[in-house]
Amino acid sequence: MASAAENSNCSLCTRLGLKPFTKNNILFYYAPLHALSSYGALSVNILSPQLASRLIPKRDVTNFLLIHTLFGTTLYIYSRPHLKSLDVKQKITYSVLGSTLFSLGSVLVWAIIRSSIPHNAVLGTALGLASGYGLARVSYEYLKHVDAIAEKAASA
Repeated sequence: MASAAENSNCSLCTRLGLKPFTKNNILFYYAPLHALSSYGALSVNILSPQLASRLIPKRDVTNFLLIHTLFGTTLYIYSRPHLKSLDVKQKITYSVLGSTLFSLGSVLVWAIIRSSIPHNAVLGTALGLASGYGLARVSYEYLKHVDAIAEKAASA
């Protein structure tokens, strides 16, 4: 039987829109959520590097942010319904591919944007966050669409 403290924690999680801390939720909900924050930070880091160097002067965090983005998006794609019928090896392969194309494609877009705009921290930050949001949103909608097609085909 759940204690009162556990019930209050669950209701707090529910009110905040968070899921309980289970192995599955940590891997396929919280890690991708962390990857999304790393992705946003990566966009700002690439489009406004002077801001990042002021915040963390002795380290280049680009690779750190990229690795976290790759890891979380790989787990997110791995857990999608359209891959559920595949064996684990194929799911991992497709998830790593999708994550790599998404992340490195975004880095390429941001590098092109950065070379096209004046060196302005505010403009770089705004464009980084806006383009990151746009790319992530379109990718999310695309995966939802593919999942819907796969589920429709599976039920037919």
